[in-house]
Amino acid sequence: MIDAISHATAPVWDDQAAEPLPSLRGEQRAAVCVVGLGGSGLAALARLREAGVDAVGVDAGQIGAGAAGRNGGFLLAGIADFHHRAVRRHGRERAAALYRLTLEELERWYTADLPGVRACGTLRLAADAAERSDCAVQQAAMRADGLPVEPYAGPEGEGLLFPRDGAFQPLRRWRSLAEVLRADGVRLYGDSPVHAVDGGGVRCAGGSVRASTVLVAVDGGLERLLPDLAPRVRSARLQMLATAPLAPGWLPRPVYYRDGYDYWQQEALGRVVLGGGRDVGGAAEWGAPSRPSAPVQHHLERLLRERLGVDAPVTHRWAAAVAYSSDGLPVWGELRPGLFVTGAYSGTGNVFGVLCGRALADLAIGRRPALAAWLRR
Repeated sequence: MIDAISHATAPVWDDQAAEPLPSLRGEQRAAVCVVGLGGSGLAALARLREAGVDAVGVDAGQIGAGAAGRNGGFLLAGIADFHHRAVRRHGRERAAALYRLTLEELERWYTADLPGVRACGTLRLAADAAERSDCAVQQAAMRADGLPVEPYAGPEGEGLLFPRDGAFQPLRRWRSLAEVLRADGVRLYGDSPVHAVDGGGVRCAGGSVRASTVLVAVDGGLERLLPDLAPRVRSARLQMLATAPLAPGWLPRPVYYRDGYDYWQQEALGRVVLGGGRDVGGAAEWGAPSRPSAPVQHHLERLLRERLGVDAPVTHRWAAAVAYSSDGLPVWGELRPGLFVTGAYSGTGNVFGVLCGRALADLAIGRRPALAAWLRR
């Protein structure tokens, strides 16, 4: 067991060399500037490119440098709340519509045979009798809305199986999409933190982008970039670890456990990737720097050894900032004239964030995306 955390590693997903993006220098001009090159921002840029709109993308780091490339690699249908809770919070019609839209997005990923994507299903495993009862309520709500769910009892435990969920290698996916965009002439710039954003463009340390429309597609730290969102958005640190490879196929599906506070999967090379423990860290996780902390890492390693029975050495420990919204729905739409925003996916942005980024690009160029009706407050 660890005694202290002295440093973070790169995420386990950063297992291949990638050509770095150039930094922004001087002034660039475009019709649209997209801030953030994670899944949402790249999806927005892809939509703009399809529409023939000249756009520039900038990021404080590189492709997927934030939570987009530092998460657990889950592909989950729905929004952050389990479906029965989403129904209570947002109404049955809205919750079911958003769930179906994410299912459709997942099918697009599977049909396209995207790099690093697996259609393997996911599990929600109950930690105790109370959670088993809650799983039964979730199952009933999903079946009432015709959503795919099955009861599960197996070697991992008892709970629910979501057969259309999946898993992916996040950095491989986002880097592949960025390569396609760059090959198609889209200008992308990294290591260019944005100092100021307005409807006329963005200013970075080494340059600026003049654009009549700006799309901010940032999750963790969104409230720092746009302080007027602070009452609605708050960022927390999420922590993870990964092990040396085990025999592939030992854990066939990603798992949500303990009401989603802990989660794990075995990725394609056999490494166990495990995260969570935000509640263990408590208030210290809110607004914290993206570095592993000893209390949470102790919890994760104990879970690895005692709950999963894994004795393989830990090779990676990392963290990322993730933004949570006050009502469980993302910040999405036109914040002020010429400035559009998407973010704060409350920990489940891999699929939903892509939908939001694509729809935001449509909104910004005068289209009316179907998603808009379900995100209005």
